Amino acid sequence: MTNWRAVFVGFVVATVLGIVGLALPGFGQIAAGLAGGFVAGYMAGGGLGSGFWHGLLAGSLGGIIGGLLVGVAVGVAGLALGPVGGAVSGAAGIGIFALAVAISLVMALESAVAGVVGAAVSA
Repeated sequence: MTNWRAVFVGFVVATVLGIVGLALPGFGQIAAGLAGGFVAGYMAGGGLGSGFWHGLLAGSLGGIIGGLLVGVAVGVAGLALGPVGGAVSGAAGIGIFALAVAISLVMALESAVAGVVGAAVSA
């Protein structure tokens, strides 16, 4: 059974550290995803599979939210530029979707691995 509290806390840790990690682009976000997955796996406990699952969910949630924020920012920028900007941002939507999926996969996988470590430490 999924411990949603552990997933949410892991997501919040990853989000807060990701914002702080903007000072070190790339490395800060990777470290944030690892920390969030570790916290989710540690809080959930219950073995390596449970840690993997909870870390995966925490990382996926962070990736989905991050992708949505990028999409909204590009959409608002397109609306501000009028009809031509709307057409350009609509065409860029496919690329934004691909980027959001890639971000979600990377964040989910690194958080899942860290969740396994967190579950192993908690045992």
